[in-house]
Amino acid sequence: MTESRLGAARSVLISIGSNIEPERNLVAAVEILDAESDLRRVSRVFATRPVGDKPMPAFLNAAVELRTRSGPRELRRSVLRRIEHRLGRVRGEDRNAPRTIDLDIAVFGDLVLEEVDLTLPDPEILTRAHVAVPLADVAPEMRHPVDGRRLGEIGAALDDPDAVRPAPDAEALRVACPHVGLRRERSRGATGEGR
Repeated sequence: MTESRLGAARSVLISIGSNIEPERNLVAAVEILDAESDLRRVSRVFATRPVGDKPMPAFLNAAVELRTRSGPRELRRSVLRRIEHRLGRVRGEDRNAPRTIDLDIAVFGDLVLEEVDLTLPDPEILTRAHVAVPLADVAPEMRHPVDGRRLGEIGAALDDPDAVRPAPDAEALRVACPHVGLRRERSRGATGEGR
């Protein structure tokens, strides 16, 4: 199926991370996503240790749920990469380098895709607490499209308080976008749609 013919809107989970001015960049990224997409839910913010042996500042990580009719590559190219660019992200060869913002599609509905440039769901959901815990916070009942477990179960299994813990200002994203949960509740009530 081509990306332009996906039909119904899909629920998409986006992982967000930053370790360069993270308090500012996480909020800015979520505010832009809120203005330019159908943002439905926002996780708390989690302080996380960097991956790898290279000394660098700790990360702040979060996750959001949005709905889209775009395909995954179109969403990544026309929304996520554009926001990263706008917030000064420079992508280099070091996947674990410091960054102003990192926006990655973690789950795209029930789509399972394994290609050179894109794997869905993100394989790190099953191995990295900094990915799994924020996703579990934003959509605990959503099932992993391959593994079958609820994201809440996966997050609990990987939760390591020494590696991932609520940030001092854990509610910052929810405060920046207080209407997000309200929008979701209004749309469920208007359409009779349930989760």
